Amino acid sequence: MNTGLSIPGTGTLDFLSLGALVHRLDPGILPFRKAARCDIHVSGGEFNVAANLSDCFRLNTGIASAMVDYPIGDLIAERVRAMGVKPFYKPFKHDGVRGPNMATVYSDRGQGVRAPVVFYNRSHEAAAQLKPGDFNWQEIFGRGVRWFHSGGIFSALSNTTGELIVEAMQAAKAAGAITSFDLNYRQKLWDIWGGQSKALDVLSRIVQHIDVLVGNEEDLQKGLGIEGQDVESTSKLDPSAFYAVIEQAVKKFPSVKAVATTLREVHSTNRHTWGAVAWINGKTFQSPMCELDVVDRVGGGDGYAAGFFYGLLSGATGQEAVNLGWAHGALLTTFPGDTTMATLEQVRAFANGGSARIQR
Repeated sequence: MNTGLSIPGTGTLDFLSLGALVHRLDPGILPFRKAARCDIHVSGGEFNVAANLSDCFRLNTGIASAMVDYPIGDLIAERVRAMGVKPFYKPFKHDGVRGPNMATVYSDRGQGVRAPVVFYNRSHEAAAQLKPGDFNWQEIFGRGVRWFHSGGIFSALSNTTGELIVEAMQAAKAAGAITSFDLNYRQKLWDIWGGQSKALDVLSRIVQHIDVLVGNEEDLQKGLGIEGQDVESTSKLDPSAFYAVIEQAVKKFPSVKAVATTLREVHSTNRHTWGAVAWINGKTFQSPMCELDVVDRVGGGDGYAAGFFYGLLSGATGQEAVNLGWAHGALLTTFPGDTTMATLEQVRAFANGGSARIQR
């Protein structure tokens, strides 16, 4: 199909992300107030996509981010290497007491009728100090990058991170790379330094340079000021609200050739109905629906984005791209942590109608 995207056929990197690297503390089903131990997952919305594309989909990927020279930085850098992602770091020196720091995310998994609880410590975060001029984009993109990606969480960290994304997107477009952005609207982060009016200004200037947009109808309404129906009044599995704002979004941002999102109805913490949808160059595509028995829901949306991007990068049809993203996102929720443990063979099998029958 004609996606409207001119994706370079080759490049030293298939995919490069710009964003914050974080470590997530996970006490499992226990709330933090009763926890005695926890697992550590390395994460970050932008990194997760690069890690998934490398580990599961076997693409050459990279991450541009901040890195602090202390043990938490060492831990995160080791996990980045383990996922096969090439780093481009702006180094920061830790003062031994106050930072700068690699951000901490605290997230239990909940259980049954008890929802997961997520909170943060992003105080003196190194990634929030990143600014235009910190990376040599001409050198990085000069090596050949097929696809460049960033996201709304990183843009919300400070008054410089959004400007860095704009700089990077302009360099990516000049080098011929496809550009994508996950709106990931987080009210708490924007409220710290400007609220929704600041978000509208920053995100609108970023999305002017975007080819592929990830975000649901609420992200589009709150992050880009697109008018639409009350998202709380419609079923979470009904794509009509999403379709209703697409026409307005692409009219406002004509560079956008594709918009994609997940559909999720949460019946309990561990039981979700899961689907996905995309608009590609004027055509709409919807995945099958499935029932998920969720181990850890964090990262499912990034899992969908990775599979969807892989489909487009590999020349799949729009329907195949949506199904690959849907299948990978579903599988990712069956593992602990924010990044994939699935194989490409498992993703393809599920996308093509496979089941959970035992593999012998």
